[in-house]
Formats: sequence, C-alpha cells, structure tokens
Amino acid sequence: MSEEKSVGSREKEFYYPSEEILANANVKAYEELYKKSITDREGFWADQADELHWFKKWNKVLDAAKAPFYKWFVGGKLNIVDNAIDRHLKTWRRNKLALIWEGEPGDVRTYSYHALNREVSKFANILKSMGVQKGDIVTIYMPQIPELAIAMLACAKIGAAHSVVYGGFSVEALAERIEDADSRVLVTADGGWRRGKITDLKTIANEAMKRSPTIEVCITVKRTGQQVYMENDRDFWYHDLMSLPVANQKCETEVMDAEDMLFILYTSGTTGRPKGLLHTHGGYAVYTATTHKMVFDIKEEDRWWCAADPGWITGHSYIVYAPLINGATVMMYEGAPNHPYPNRWWSMIEKYGVTILYTSPTAIRGLMRFGEAWPNRHDLSSLRLLGSVGEPINPEAWKWYHRVIGKDKCPIMDTWWQTETGGFMITPLPITPLKPGSATKPFFGNEIAVVDDKGVDVKTGEEGKLVIKSPWPGMARTIYKNPDRYVETYWKDYQQQGWYKAGDSARIDEDGYVWIIGRIDDVIKVSGYRLGTAEIESALVSHKDVSEAAAIALPHDLKGNAIHAYVILRTGITGSKELKETLKNHVSHEMGPIGKPESITFTDSLPKTRSGKIMRRVLKARALGQDEGDLSTLEQ
Repeated sequence: MSEEKSVGSREKEFYYPSEEILANANVKAYEELYKKSITDREGFWADQADELHWFKKWNKVLDAAKAPFYKWFVGGKLNIVDNAIDRHLKTWRRNKLALIWEGEPGDVRTYSYHALNREVSKFANILKSMGVQKGDIVTIYMPQIPELAIAMLACAKIGAAHSVVYGGFSVEALAERIEDADSRVLVTADGGWRRGKITDLKTIANEAMKRSPTIEVCITVKRTGQQVYMENDRDFWYHDLMSLPVANQKCETEVMDAEDMLFILYTSGTTGRPKGLLHTHGGYAVYTATTHKMVFDIKEEDRWWCAADPGWITGHSYIVYAPLINGATVMMYEGAPNHPYPNRWWSMIEKYGVTILYTSPTAIRGLMRFGEAWPNRHDLSSLRLLGSVGEPINPEAWKWYHRVIGKDKCPIMDTWWQTETGGFMITPLPITPLKPGSATKPFFGNEIAVVDDKGVDVKTGEEGKLVIKSPWPGMARTIYKNPDRYVETYWKDYQQQGWYKAGDSARIDEDGYVWIIGRIDDVIKVSGYRLGTAEIESALVSHKDVSEAAAIALPHDLKGNAIHAYVILRTGITGSKELKETLKNHVSHEMGPIGKPESITFTDSLPKTRSGKIMRRVLKARALGQDEGDLSTLEQ
C-alpha cells in the first residue's frame, strides 16, 4: 500500500490499496454499485437477500406505511440459525471449523459446523424442556466462552429471543435488564477469567435474581470451578442438563417470520433506563451478512477474529451471526489482550493463522504503549485485512496499526455504526483509498448527511449532526415496550424529513469522506462502550452521602474518554480522598468496572438551565479550560 504525503493536511493523506488487494476483492468498484443501491434500493437488498435460504420468499422488500416503524422482507419466512448453521451441514462446510476458542489460561476448544450444530441443538432442547417458548426472552450473562454463542444460537433456533448482558456489568444493571425483558430464564457461568483473576459472575447473578422475581430457572456453565451458591429447584448446572436424554433428541429449527424478534440488546440512553433495541430475524440477517462479506472481503479460507465481546452489538453481529452465515471460521478469545504478556494477541494470530483482525482503537492504543518489539517477535504475515470499531480512531494509532501490525500491506476497515443500526453504516471497502481517522464513505444503500438543527446541510468541512436519510434492513425496529421513546430518541428531530438522528457529530471533507467527531448527547464512550450519564449519576446518588451528581467525558490517551464526576454531598458530610475512593468503588459495584469514574470533584453547585437540566458542556469546558459559551439559559 503506497501513501501520498505531498499535501500537509491529514485530509489529503491517502493510503492506497495494493494491486493484489484490488485484483482479488469481492467488490471491484464502489461508486457504480453505490449509485445502483441508491437508485434501486429495494432491488439491491432483494439481490442480497437472495443469498440466504428462505423457507418462503417475501412479498414485499420494504414496507414504509408506518414509518419510522419500517418492515423488511414482508411475508418472508426464515430463521437466522438455518442460515448460520443448518444450510452449511448440507455442504462440505459441515466439517469446516466454525469456531476456534482460546481461554485466558490457555485452554483451547474447536467446533466444526457439525459439532456446533450438535451443541446448539442440545441446548435448544434443554431450553424447551425448561418451558422456553417462541417469543420468550432469555437473559444471558456470561464470559467470552463458546457456551455464550451456543446459548444465543439455541434461543434463535427455537424462536426465543435473547437479551445478552455484558459480563462486566454489575448487579443493578443486570437486574434492571432482566426486569425490563420479563425473563423467566437466566443463563450464566460460575465465572470467567480476566487478567489472571476470576470474575465472579454467579454471585452477581444471584444478587440480581433477588431483585428479579421473574427468574424461575438459572442455568450455570462451570468455567472456573470455584464454589458458588446454587439454589434448589432454580439453579442447574449446564453440563448436568446437557447429559440428559432430552438434550439428544432431534431439534427442528423454528420457521420464523422475517419481522419476528431475534434479540433485544440494551444500550445507554441520555435519560432514564437503558433502551432495549429490538432486532429481527430477516433484515438483520441480510444486513449483517452483506456488510461482513463485502467490507471484509470474506473468502472461504479466512480465519476471522473480531476481538470484541459478544455482550455488545459488535459481538452479536460480527462474532456470532454474520461470520457463521458467511461460513467463516471464527476466532474467539476469553481474556485480556495483554495477559500474561503484551504479545498475547500477536502470538494467537501467529498460532492460528488469523487473516482478519477487527478490534477497537482502545485496544490498539493500549498495545501501542508496549512498543513494537512485542508484535515484531511474531509472524503476522497471515493478516490481510485489519478493522477498527467502537469510536473514531486517532490517526497516530491508525498509522501504528497499519505499519506495525499490518506491515504496510493490510487495509484498515474503519467502521462507523451503532447498536441501533445492526451493522456497518459508514465504512471503506478494501479497494477504498484510506485516510487515517476517517470512516470514509456510506455503505451501499445508505444515504447520509451532516446537517444543522433545521436539517440544512452544513458547509464542507464544518461540524454538524450526522443523519441517515434512508431506511436499511439491519435497523432496530423499536425500543422494546416503548415505541414512543423510539420515535422521540431517533426520529423526532428530523421527523418532517423522515431522517434518523444518529446522535453523533461529524463533518464531510471535500472528497466526500466522513469524519466522526463524537457523541452530541449525554452518552459517554469509554473504551468503545456506551454509558449513559444518567446511569452513572444514578449510581453516585444511590450512595447515602451524595445529594446530586453530574458525569462528563474528558479525553483519555488510552480509553478515548474517561468519566469525570462532580458530586454535591449531603449536608454535614465533608469531602475527602477516602470518600472519593469509596464513591468510585460504589459506582463500580453498581454498574461494573467500566462505569468507574476516573476522578471525582466535590462541589457546592452544578450549572443548570432554568428547567433544571445540568449543563454538562459547561462542566466540560471548565475542566478543559475552554470558553464556556452562551450561559444565558443558566439559572442565576
């Protein structure tokens, strides 16, 4: 890949694909296909849907009659598991490796598509024997082990939906999500490994179940072997259930409507409770499989490693569903990238012959800190493509990733998308000339713009609000049990135009390349994970010494952003260093370690509007020593 540096601006710094990449790419020309996908959007998506197996073809590609509650592939019948597993069993892929898993302590398990089908079918039978029916929502709270993917696929196979809760979340977050989903069944593990230590998931799950009266059955995978409390008639060991005769019965894959619920996944909002985004079998399967295949140029011989957690949308779409639909071999790893040494990832790429690595800027920056010697002692020549996800990647990290890990030959697919979108929305292809730090161009079928509050396009190079002008198959259909909030959050601001508000600020340069700047609402991205300021503040205020709190994001070299909290203490309580640590640990207990503030400042007052809304931008400006802007709306 050659580079052009004749122009000083980073917006004119292009990295071009090699002749080999251009010659072998699945998609040879972007502009021509993009134009076709916009002028005949339904025709384009019908062509992609034809790549999947349908029990019954759709009557209509897109139904916009009740927009923004769009429906895709109306009348079509399929099941995402039929496409991710069943259809491969009729071909030579039956014996192809579907999953290679390595645990942090070094244990390894592999599954062919045949073996994966066996495990999924067995657990599907167990779920049915526990009374799980089509349309039920099963909550899953697990470490990054094969049983997490198996549980997700088993739910989908029998027509139940899954709600996966990230294994780093704590009691309150888990209980809240169980309650919202009305789950009867919880699937968890005794624990997981992270940096040589056990994450005690079952104890957290037990405490959450005390607050969640809907749970009747808890199935626990034995991963770490430490002693855990198991309640009679509620708690069952996964391995005991999987050895029962009922597990070995034949299990048919349920025929689902294209618009039937596949899963809900909770994402933090600006206010109130987390939002359960609802995705469906049909549109999600088509969109994730298409984006994965085209953006990462998937070949039969690829070993695909998305180094995310299945508890987030990245893991749902690009560890579990899309790669299996495309018949790829998926790499999955349980632990930290730098345990026991900073070469853990690089040794695994060498060991397993990984061809594509898709990870976050946070992970890249974290590994950069250890220098080039660690990756350079390994043979990374199997890599042909790299990817980035979760937040905008700074150009310095991009260049290090490209040069040191990709050896100047692997294009970086810097993808912008959200839980709400289901899959990549703005992304390069391997044939795209790249600019470090830019997500480049919209994926096929997507029309995007950067606009002001009135919906008018801002000038080239100016910052504005990112909007998506057209529906796409992978879009979340609604917020579970709260359609009004769905409209209010994503569609109301530009309802007249029918545009989706992404909630991010961005700009488009003179070459039409999109640069994502960051969130415009009260959501903080830490290490690529979205956390609502409301959740963090609620956790702080739940402590007996705290009267009021405000949380903001400040730039952090490693995490991208770090949480900084301002706290008003109750009358008679004096702030101290010890109290700051107590409050940090309290938030960590309530939300999980990801929510732990970097620093806490005690204050007597918070800047608020007359209507009582905390002005977090003012706090951020003060912290960064910047102009505080217009303060006319502040209460005096």
